[in-house]
Amino acid sequence: MDLDFTDDEISRYSRHILLAEVGATGQARLRAARVLVVGAGGLGSPLALYLAAAGVGRLGIVDDDRLELSNLQRQVAHVTARIGRNKAESAAETLAALNPDVRVEVHARRMDAAAARELIPRYDVVCDGTDNFATRFLLGDACHLFGRPLVSAAVLRFEGQLSVFRGHEGAPHPCHRCLHPERPPEGLVPTCSEAGVLGAVTGVMGTLQATEVLKLLLGIGESLSGRLLLWDALDARFRTVRLKRDPACALCGEAATIRDLSAHAEPAPTACAL
Repeated sequence: MDLDFTDDEISRYSRHILLAEVGATGQARLRAARVLVVGAGGLGSPLALYLAAAGVGRLGIVDDDRLELSNLQRQVAHVTARIGRNKAESAAETLAALNPDVRVEVHARRMDAAAARELIPRYDVVCDGTDNFATRFLLGDACHLFGRPLVSAAVLRFEGQLSVFRGHEGAPHPCHRCLHPERPPEGLVPTCSEAGVLGAVTGVMGTLQATEVLKLLLGIGESLSGRLLLWDALDARFRTVRLKRDPACALCGEAATIRDLSAHAEPAPTACAL
C-alpha cells in the first residue's frame, strides 16, 4: 500500500491521520478505494460530499435526472445557477471544487440492469440514494450477485432508516430481500415528492451512510449489517432493529431462485427523485 503522501494531503487529512483507528494506513486505504453513489439527490449529496472530503480516491455518481428548483431544499451538492443541468455532472463539479485529488466519474444514465452489470463490479462499495423500489431492488439483487456491500438509506417526511447489506459474505449477514422479500405494490408507499421530507433529515441520513461506508473501507467499528437503524427526527430518537438472514430467502437462501438480473429487464425509473 502506498503510504507516500504529499504535504497538502498530510495537511488536508491531518484530523484523520491523528485517529489511531485511521492513521496513515487507513488514509491510504481510502485513497485507493472505489465507491459508487447511485442518486445525486437528498441522500447522495451529503454522502458524496463527505466521501470526497474524506479522500476516497474514486467516486462514481449515477443519476440521469436534471436539477429543478424544488430539489435545492435538500440536495446540497447543487446550486441555483445549475438548474436544468444533469445532477451527476453538477455534483461532480462540486466535489472537484471540494477535493481536486478525488477522481469523480460521472454516469449520467439510468440505473437499469445493463448499468448495474457494467458499473457495480468496478467499485468496492455501492450506496443507494434512490427514491423508488424498482431501483432499490435492482441494486440489492445486483450487489449480492456481484459480491459488493450495499449501504442503503431511505427517508420520508421526518423519518429515516439505514442498513448495510453483505449477504454475499454468507451467514450471519442478511441480504436486502431478507428484509423486503418482494417489491410493494406500486403506489402503496408514497415518495418524498408525494408526501414531503424535511430537508435536514436527508442530510443526517446521507451523513450516516457516509460514516458506514468509511467504516467498511477502513475495517473499523461494528457494521450495520444485520441491523436496521431507524430515526424519528420529531421525537429525536434512534432505535435499532435486528435483521436475521432468512434461510428461505429467494436471493441468499439455501434454495435461492434469483441467479441473475433477468427479473429487472424493464427499465427502472429515474435513478433519484429524492
